[in-house]
Amino acid sequence: MTRFRKTPGRVVFVGAGPGDPGMLTTRATAALAEATVVLVDPDVPAPVQDAVRENRPGLELTPVSGEPADVAKGAVAAAKGGDVVVRLVAGDPFTSDAAVKEVLAVGRTSVPFDVVPGVAPATAVPAYAGVALGGTSLTADLRDGSADLPALAGAAAALGAPVVLQAGAEQLPDAAARLVEGGLSGSTPVVVTAGGSGTGQRSVVAKLAAVAEKTAGLDALTGAVVATVGAAVDKRGKLSWWESRPLFGWRVLVPRTKDQAGEMSDRLRAYGAVPVEVPTIAVEPPRSAAQMDRAIKGLVTGRYGWIVFTSANAVKAVREKFAELGLDARAFAGVKVACVGEQTAESVRAFGIVPELVPSGAQSSEGLLADFPEYDDVLDPINRVLLPRADIATETLAAGLQERGWEIDDVTAYRTVRAAPPPAPVREAIKGGGFDAVCFTSSSTVRNLVGIAGKPHAKTVVAVIGPATAATAQEFGLRVDVQPETAAVGPLVDALAAFAEARRAEAGE
Repeated sequence: MTRFRKTPGRVVFVGAGPGDPGMLTTRATAALAEATVVLVDPDVPAPVQDAVRENRPGLELTPVSGEPADVAKGAVAAAKGGDVVVRLVAGDPFTSDAAVKEVLAVGRTSVPFDVVPGVAPATAVPAYAGVALGGTSLTADLRDGSADLPALAGAAAALGAPVVLQAGAEQLPDAAARLVEGGLSGSTPVVVTAGGSGTGQRSVVAKLAAVAEKTAGLDALTGAVVATVGAAVDKRGKLSWWESRPLFGWRVLVPRTKDQAGEMSDRLRAYGAVPVEVPTIAVEPPRSAAQMDRAIKGLVTGRYGWIVFTSANAVKAVREKFAELGLDARAFAGVKVACVGEQTAESVRAFGIVPELVPSGAQSSEGLLADFPEYDDVLDPINRVLLPRADIATETLAAGLQERGWEIDDVTAYRTVRAAPPPAPVREAIKGGGFDAVCFTSSSTVRNLVGIAGKPHAKTVVAVIGPATAATAQEFGLRVDVQPETAAVGPLVDALAAFAEARRAEAGE
C-alpha cells in the first residue's frame, strides 16, 4: 500500500519595509502570494497590511505579540500542519532582535525556513525625509531600551557620522539629552519623522538641545518615529523629494465605484496625496440578459457597422458577456469602434482593439457627434450602430446618431445604483471641509455623492473629468476649479497636481 505524506510547510520571515507598500520587494510579494497563514507584528504599518488584504482577499492576517519563543512555536505548529507561514515583520527581520530570536527558535526544529530581507526604516525613512546618510551612519533602536547613547554619540562625534534612532516619540527628549551628554553639540540639527514613507509622513526639524528641552514642537508626533541627527540634515531643503510633491498631505475624496478607484488612488499617492475612496455608485448587470445576448450575437453575425462605447463600464460589460459566451476580440472583425473619450479608449485597447474614432475635441457625447460620420449608403454597407450603455444614460448620443442617418440599437449593458452612505465621520468631513479636493469622473458621481453624503465644503477644490461632469457640478452649486484638456483619469489627477503647484507658487511656498 502506498502511503502519502502530507506536504511539509515552512516559515518565511518577510520584511515589510518602512511603511510604503510599494517598497515590498518582489520576493516579499511572491511569498505573500503563496502564504496560507500570515502572522503579523502589530507595528507593521497599516498601509502594508491593507495592501496584503487587497491582494489576497479572504486571507486572514493574525496579529502576534509576546515572547519570541512563543511566537515561533505557533509558526512551527502551523508549518508542521502543512501551511506556508509568512511571519511579517516591520522593516527588515535581521535588524529586529525579537525576529532574530524567532528565526533561531524555528531553526532548532525540523521546519524549513526562509528569510526575505526588507528595506530597513533606519535607511529608508531618512531618505524619504530628504537626508542623505552617506557611507557611514550609526543606528540604534531605543524601543528595547538597550542602546548606549552616550557611547553612540562619542562614536558619531569621532567619525562625523549621522545617528539614526528608531524610537517612540515620548523617548526622544531623554535620548537627545543623553546624546548631548555623550559629546554631540546641542546645536546639532535633527529631523524627526513620523509615518515615514507613507502619504501621511510628517517631519519636524529642530536642534538637539531643543528636543532635549521639549521645545522642538514635536507634540503632534506620536507613535513610532525615526530621528536623524547630524550635519546631513542641513541639506534636507535641497534633497527633499517626498514631502515636496505637489499634493503631499492633501486628503482627496475619490467618489467612484470600488473597482474603478484604484487607478486614480495610485496616481494621487504618486503625487503625495492621501486618497479616500467613497463608492457612490454600484454597477450591476441588466435585469434581463436577453437584450445583451442578442446584441452580442448581432456583432458576431455582422449586424452592426459600428459599436460606440460611452464608458469603461460599457466596455467591461461587453468583455464579460464575451467571456460568458466563449468569444474574444476577433468577434469585432469588420465592426468599427468609437469611444466617447480617451479613458474609454484605454479600456478598449486593453481588450486588444484599436478604436477607429475618439473625439478630437471635447471628450463627451457632443464631441463624439462632432466627429462621427454621417451614414453613406455607398461607403457604409451596414447602417446599424450598437450602443451599449448604462440604464440611466441620456438620449443625446442616440438622437444625434439617428440625425446622421444611422439606425441605433440602444442596449442596456449595465445598471447603476446608488451606493450606501459612507460612515458618519466621512460625511462630516465632506460637508465640513475635511477634504482638500474631490475628483469627479462622471455626472453620476456628482449626483450620487451629494445624494448620499451632501455637498463638499466651499473650500474643497473641485476637479472634474470633462465638460458634462462640470455642468452637473455647477448645477449643484459647486465651483469647478480643475478640468483637464483630455477627459481621462490620468490627466485629471495631473491637472489637480498642477493646480496645487500653482497655488503653492502664488503663496510663495
